[in-house]
Amino acid sequence: MTQERCKLLLCNCNRTMPLDGNAVAGALALEAVPHVASELCRRHVAAFEAAAKSGEDLLVACTQEAPLFQELHDEFKATGEIRFVNIRESAGWSRESRQATPKIAALLAAAQLSAPEPVAVVSYRSAGELLIVGPGAAALAWAEQLAGQFSVCVLMTDGGGELPSERRYPVFSGKVHELTGYLGAFEIVWDQVNPIDLDTCTRCNACITACPEHAIDYSYQIDLEKCKAHRQCVRACGEIRAIDFERREVRRNERFDLVLDLGATPLLRMHEPPQGYLAPGRDPLEQAQAARKLAQMIGEFEKPKFFAYKEKICAHSRSEITGCSRCIDICSTAAISADGDHVKVEPHLCMGCGACASVCPSGAMSYAYPRMADLGLRVKTLLATYRKAGGEQACLLIHNATDGREWVAKLGRRGKGLPARVIPLEAFHIASLGIDAMLGAIAYGAAQVVIASSGTEAPEYLVSLKRQMSYAQQILSALGYGDTHFRLIEADDVAALEAAVWSLPQAPATCLTATFNWSNEKRTTLDFIFDYLLKHAPQPQEHIALTAGAPYGRIVVNKQTCTLCMACVGACPESALLDSTERPQLKFIERNCVQCGLCERTCPEGSISLAPRLSLTGQAKAEVVLNEAEVFACTQCGKPFATKQMIDNMLGRLGSHSMFAEPGAIERLKMCADCRVVDMLQNARHGSVMDLK
Repeated sequence: MTQERCKLLLCNCNRTMPLDGNAVAGALALEAVPHVASELCRRHVAAFEAAAKSGEDLLVACTQEAPLFQELHDEFKATGEIRFVNIRESAGWSRESRQATPKIAALLAAAQLSAPEPVAVVSYRSAGELLIVGPGAAALAWAEQLAGQFSVCVLMTDGGGELPSERRYPVFSGKVHELTGYLGAFEIVWDQVNPIDLDTCTRCNACITACPEHAIDYSYQIDLEKCKAHRQCVRACGEIRAIDFERREVRRNERFDLVLDLGATPLLRMHEPPQGYLAPGRDPLEQAQAARKLAQMIGEFEKPKFFAYKEKICAHSRSEITGCSRCIDICSTAAISADGDHVKVEPHLCMGCGACASVCPSGAMSYAYPRMADLGLRVKTLLATYRKAGGEQACLLIHNATDGREWVAKLGRRGKGLPARVIPLEAFHIASLGIDAMLGAIAYGAAQVVIASSGTEAPEYLVSLKRQMSYAQQILSALGYGDTHFRLIEADDVAALEAAVWSLPQAPATCLTATFNWSNEKRTTLDFIFDYLLKHAPQPQEHIALTAGAPYGRIVVNKQTCTLCMACVGACPESALLDSTERPQLKFIERNCVQCGLCERTCPEGSISLAPRLSLTGQAKAEVVLNEAEVFACTQCGKPFATKQMIDNMLGRLGSHSMFAEPGAIERLKMCADCRVVDMLQNARHGSVMDLK
């Protein structure tokens, strides 16, 4: 992702916004002052034609007429690239439009950046095999409407309705046991609970005629509350054998491409259900809208693979002891699950929110669309250009690519627009923003980072964002930068967003201008940020206390109970805990610790506890000794083989056991493994520790 130079085409949209070409040229260090048209899409379209035919890459500062300009660009057989940027609603249409030149320059500079490198894709294939599941009447009615467009199958969860006279599509009945999968690969498991098997039933009506309680209707299901168990229906069915009150094999399963769930309660209860699954409930209008959406889900599709995962540094689990499960807990699509000592991600279920990457303490899970390095360059370009153009008190307003984009546009069209210092930045999903992005923006010169929620995000995402903001603010406040750098705006509508952005408090200017680039390695980026913030801090601190759950901290070892068994070293996935090849020592590198708790849970003595904090000293990156012990040498050969504390504990616990009552038995515990075997062979009459029950 690099800075490119495109020919800039500006338009003041029929003179509705003050746009100074000279000021823009100065802010962007352009060799020539760009012409400012007033009707580029209409009366001044010849200027666009000339630019297109020049063969240069074009940047058009208008998104409303982007389709028209794209069409003209193709019509003129232009060879250059064309891209678009919104400066009208984002800056020019504002109560502070005359102060918005620095923001306009920043938006134009960021738009000049090349597109991020492509990422791997995830493929789907749907042939239109549709399962309609729900109450019989509704499910059968929709099956009749959709049978000509889809390969339909019906699973009735209760009776009602009338089966069609022709067997044009399969109809089953039962109680859903499990539904899993995604577009093109759903699997449903259900239990056949009604005595009548609709797959076997010929719909001859013999059972309906024979039933004395009229417990069977034309859905060919038995109302078990009316049924008196006369079994006349069984006799009437005869050799067809579709009716079985003692059926043993009740569990069945099938695979489908699409699922239309008409039940009052969705089968998949998650904030973001998988693509291909629609649960409109029992509202007819919602059902009709869902049916139209399904029509667009036949064919082959691709989407980005939003994540990258490095299991080597994953702190999820070791030896069946769970440490960190943040990514599993926050995923609203159930795409992430435990897989032994690590986790696995089903890419077809991942919707690209990036929340897993923002909460991952080690960086094992990272966001790949866009990569953090690409986002960092965009933020850096925005803030550097804004500052160079004379802008002050920059506030980044980060919003999602759907509702947020539309709301920003409506602010400019209908209201006061955005304040001149508020620079909008679109993210694919706001949940992808973690402490690295928040503090990184401050290091680049932002006075504030504001994230706008439209209310469509999962509740756990907002909790996570607030927690990440809290960690970031604790660090900045401790270093003397102030207390108002981060805010989450939870707006229900455009009016609420407008009120919130125009009432933002002034944050103290940081005057920071970091030049380093963000890395795709989370901890590397944070190391750069911490070092930079400390270097320029008004109140430098060596250690900053953080609240529980923070991804940085130290461990506290109880030296009285720790036996230096080194179980914690084997459990640590981040190489924060180390042993020594020379003597019994437990060493620690604090900056590597992610506070996953695996060491604490693994320690057999319960000697370890976590202490969240951020250490900004050079010592945090160096090895420090947490505990060491006197070496115990074998009483026979003199070879060191354990710690004195470990041997003392063994003697204290086993000394009174009957197995060690004979002379010399307890002394064997003071021997190395080799000498212990020799002694056992020479004194076979003595019992063995292996005999302990």
